[in-house]
This record gives sequence, structure tokens and C-alpha cells, in this order.
Amino acid sequence: MSSPIPVFDGHNDVLLRLYKSTSKDPVADFLQGEEAGHIDLKKAKAGGFAGGLFALYSPSPRAANTTEPSTGAFSRPLPPPLPMDEARASIVGELAMLVKVERASQGAVAICRNVAEIRAAMARGALAAVPHIEGADAIDDKLHFLDVLYAAGLRSLGPVWSRPNIFGHGVPFQFPSSPDTGDGLTTAGEDLVRVCDELKILIDLSHINEKGFWDVARLSKAPLVATHSNVHALCPSPRNLTDKQLAAIRDTGGMVGLNFATGFLRPDGQMRGDTDVALMVQHLDYLLEKLGEDHVGLGSDFDGAMVPQAIGSAAGLPVLFEALRAKGYSEALMAKIACENWLKLLERTIG
Repeated sequence: MSSPIPVFDGHNDVLLRLYKSTSKDPVADFLQGEEAGHIDLKKAKAGGFAGGLFALYSPSPRAANTTEPSTGAFSRPLPPPLPMDEARASIVGELAMLVKVERASQGAVAICRNVAEIRAAMARGALAAVPHIEGADAIDDKLHFLDVLYAAGLRSLGPVWSRPNIFGHGVPFQFPSSPDTGDGLTTAGEDLVRVCDELKILIDLSHINEKGFWDVARLSKAPLVATHSNVHALCPSPRNLTDKQLAAIRDTGGMVGLNFATGFLRPDGQMRGDTDVALMVQHLDYLLEKLGEDHVGLGSDFDGAMVPQAIGSAAGLPVLFEALRAKGYSEALMAKIACENWLKLLERTIG
């Protein structure tokens, strides 16, 4: 049996899962393998999951459940802005969890700050983890905490999750909906974009609303990137990208990572485990048509969303590649989508 294709993934939420775990030793669970969750070291090795952007996310006390089954059109209220001390506690806890995993792994997991470190980790069979923040609620308007996070390894940042913060506005939990749902970046958000460019921190556009997207496009000199988003023309969720947005990403040499969340794949917007992997292929086909083969990758949203049961976890990644082979994708193209496109994009952003 051939080895699975190595995958560098644009987005996962495993650190939040470990941080919230009630296990006596979530670090050992991750390193030794467990029943729960989409990613642990055992599942990663089985499926070829070689690394990715590992999200740090501040949950609201009663956040909308993005994994529960849904039917038909819906509109769910967004949580209110999160107090900075609450946001910061979870970010620090999740980052500490990653540090503990690296320390206990005896070299099997590596926190990486640039592409040379990612490639070196992957070459020796270590899981390459690049810290990413999903929603900058923990960062102050002076951006002092951004410097602290950067020193700790942060190299990718989404200014907003869905709830508003001092930097801007995310898209709501609605279906169907345009991503054009409100105001764009605040003055603090514009400052954040400029400083991220200076520090070479990737700016992730996956949760930001359309006005915020265009504000980033106007301000940033870096490629436009959506780490875990799909095609609005195929699934009219506000989390997905319009053709105009895709064209802007293409024109900057940017990147889109395919989100495995079923509600962002299905034309009816439903979160259903029995979603066909063929829909993932359909979104990839569309992204390749609009962006070209050098600008499409994967952004699984593992441990943060309901994914098709046929994939199930990181161990199931080969199922997607078998579907792509059946559709006529070449091995070279699959290698680009799986890993190389992300690494080349990161060389142009974080270095």
C-alpha cells in the first residue's frame, strides 16, 4: 500500500479541543491517539496530515454550534463582543497546550516559524505546527499582545471570527446570505493589517465580511488568503467567497483552502455527516478554474466543524485524494493542492 500524500492544512481547531478537554492528560491523548476528535498524532500519520496552521480561538460562553445538524434557511444570533481578559485566557491556554505537546512529543511535533522550519520538520517526519489566531479578540488596540504572540511563534491571523471586535466584523450564521453583511475594518483594524504586513504575519480573510475583505485588499501588500473557505456560487453561505473575491485573490497570487465543513459545501447549507465527498471535488474544480492550480489548497476545519463521514478525521484524507484521482486529477496537481501550494504561499508571506 502506497504512503498517503503529505498534507499541509490551512486550518484546524485541535488546540481548542485539547484546551477544553476533561481528560486527565490531553497532551498524552493527542500523542498516543484517542477516540475523540479529528486530529491526533496517530490519525495524522495514518492520513498523511503532515502539518498546518493551528488555530488559537477564543470561544464565547454560548457560541453558536457549528457542528449541529441544520435544515433549511436559518439565521442565528451572533455572540456579543468578548471581553479581552476572557479572550486572552483561552488564547494563552491553547498556545500553552501546543507548547506542552511539542515538549512532550520528543521531536514528533514542532512549532514552526518559517517555511524552512516547516520543510525540515516534515522531512524528519515531525508534525509541523504554525500558530494562527482565529479572531483577534485577545489583542489590544496598541497591538502589544500581537508582539507577544509573534515572539511565541504566531505567523497567521484572522482579524475577526464571526462576532464583532475592535478590529472589524465577521459574517453571521445565516443561510442563504451574501458576505456583504455590515461595516468593514475599524481604524484599529486598519492598523492591525499594516503591522501584520510589517511583521510578515499572514492575514486570513475566511471569517471577515465583504467590506472588511475589500479593506484588507486595499491596505495589504501581501497576497490575499482565505485559509478555510469555499465557493459562494455553489453554496450561498456568507462564509464562502464570491467570484469577485476569488478574482481579487487570484490577482494578488493568493490562496484559498477548501473547507471540509459540510454546511459550507452543500448547496442547501446543511450540516450533515452524510454529505458526499463529490461536493468537495466540485468546489475544488471551481476554485481551480477561477484561481489556477498554484493557488488552491486544503483548509479542513478539522476539530471545528462537521466534516463528511467518508473523511471522518485526518486519517481519512486519502479518501479525498482517491476521489480526485477518479476525477482525473494528476499526482502532480494533487501534490500541489495537498501541500506545495501552501508552502510556496507561506514563503511569500511569512518567509
